[in-house]
Amino acid sequence: MTGVVSRPGTAATSAAVPYLNLLATMVMFGSAFASSKVVVGKMPHEVAAALRFAGGGLLLIILATVLRGRSRPLGRATAVRAGLVGLLGVLAYNVFFFWGLSLAPSLDGSIIVPVLSPILTTASLILLGREKTSWTRIVGLAVGVLGALVFFLGIGGEAAGSTRLLGDLVFVVGAGCWAAYSILSKSLLSGVDPLRATACGTGVGALGLIVLAVPAAGAMSWQAVSSLAWANVVFLAVGPTALAYLLYYRGLRSVSPSTATIMMFIVPVVGAFFSAVFLGESFTGLQLVGTVIMLGGALFAVVGITPFRRRSARDPVCAG
Repeated sequence: MTGVVSRPGTAATSAAVPYLNLLATMVMFGSAFASSKVVVGKMPHEVAAALRFAGGGLLLIILATVLRGRSRPLGRATAVRAGLVGLLGVLAYNVFFFWGLSLAPSLDGSIIVPVLSPILTTASLILLGREKTSWTRIVGLAVGVLGALVFFLGIGGEAAGSTRLLGDLVFVVGAGCWAAYSILSKSLLSGVDPLRATACGTGVGALGLIVLAVPAAGAMSWQAVSSLAWANVVFLAVGPTALAYLLYYRGLRSVSPSTATIMMFIVPVVGAFFSAVFLGESFTGLQLVGTVIMLGGALFAVVGITPFRRRSARDPVCAG
């Protein structure tokens, strides 16, 4: 009598693949901040946003078509809802995201957006009565807000008179847009294939970004754009916009959504690393303290005291 015996090494490798997929996703999301900063240094921020999501949106549509599997195609009404959500999560969010990058260091954005947006999302859901609250989560929200205040106080000094403070405030508005997108997508796109919905929303949002970029695109000098900037545009479209979403949804097939949520806090760490190493950006001491406080508050606000409870696998992720 014969049977198939699985090798322990092979089984362990297979079990690790979903986590590696999610880790690669977080690294790409985090790298998007520094990479986008390079691009907005060489072209108008409106054009940078349009190029990233025109390419990324097209790739996502292709991926959603090729990998459609057994999922049902989006109906007309669902496609309209996905498009409307995309206007908020892709168009509005990235208008503020890239605008903020043109005013402030990418390091600030890599902390403010991925850390503050889940705090704002959780606070809104609790206020709307759509999520249960607890003292742990309330304290987490309060600590997160305190950390944000400390972070902004840390800007001070010579940066206070520059565009850095304005850019950071723009990042806060962008985080608010992402929080609103997260809430609306849960309501409007419940039960919809996430990759298809993301592709549709990204495509519609990209069209809006292209329209907004037309005036700036006509006035800029395309010949002056460096090869490094173009390489970053390609990377942003392929990596953090298209490939990252594919790896994220593949990872969620085997990893609990709660674990994926906790892994999201890798994004600001990676983002800060790339901004510091490749762009030479730095924190003030008070900003570093504020960042640590914000991260701790956000973790408790989002996951509460029982971090491995079940969360929705279709919660939107912050791509950066």
